[in-house]
Amino acid sequence: MLIRLFCAILVAMGLAGCANMAAGEASGFNSKVLAAIRTMPGGGGYDGSDATKNLLHGACNLTDGRFQVEANRAKPSFCSGATYLVLLEALGSGSDALLPEIDQQDGHGVFGRWNSNGPGSAKLVADLAAGRNFTSWDEAQPGDFLKIWWTDKIGGRERGHLVVYLGHDAKSVRFWSSNQPGGYGTKSVPRSDCKRVLFTRITRPERFAAADKLPAVDPWLARMLREDFSWKEVVAKCRVVE
Repeated sequence: MLIRLFCAILVAMGLAGCANMAAGEASGFNSKVLAAIRTMPGGGGYDGSDATKNLLHGACNLTDGRFQVEANRAKPSFCSGATYLVLLEALGSGSDALLPEIDQQDGHGVFGRWNSNGPGSAKLVADLAAGRNFTSWDEAQPGDFLKIWWTDKIGGRERGHLVVYLGHDAKSVRFWSSNQPGGYGTKSVPRSDCKRVLFTRITRPERFAAADKLPAVDPWLARMLREDFSWKEVVAKCRVVE
């Protein structure tokens, strides 16, 4: 009964199709991720340029240890930037090590890891021991982060999308992100368009307090911008459960 009620609420808000909700009601940090989505604006357009990336610096700040997210200041937006703002909103508190920097390069710092090609968010969560990475559609729950690859390429020649998973049925998957061309919002695509998927579920958000202890650069993720990598490498580096 509670699961059906939760689905009805999400559908009314335009947030999810609930065909797979029997796998479990969103709880724990996932529920905070879904609550964070409800604070986000809509639209604003999509743009993956460096200038747009730098808007994130002014869209979030730290006051008395609490994150203040103003996503309206990051329009237009892009997928990894939008999901990172949701992450900060869901975390609620943390250190300035988590704040995006101007001209932050892929693989550098916390946001630079999240923003990397390939499995940036999954690698960050694995390195912090903050959750788990897996590929099973049956295990997915609303509020998981999801990397979608539109082609078989991983790294420099990939085409992908980083989103918050909301639900799926036999034919389609529904998610929230910054999507082309409209920007912030929900979208459904055929599952057949997803050549590869990687779900990331944050189960120990307190581990993000150790983010400032990470090395300044993750060389493997930094190389993702220029080089191609195999799925086998991703599985090993990100501790993926297949």
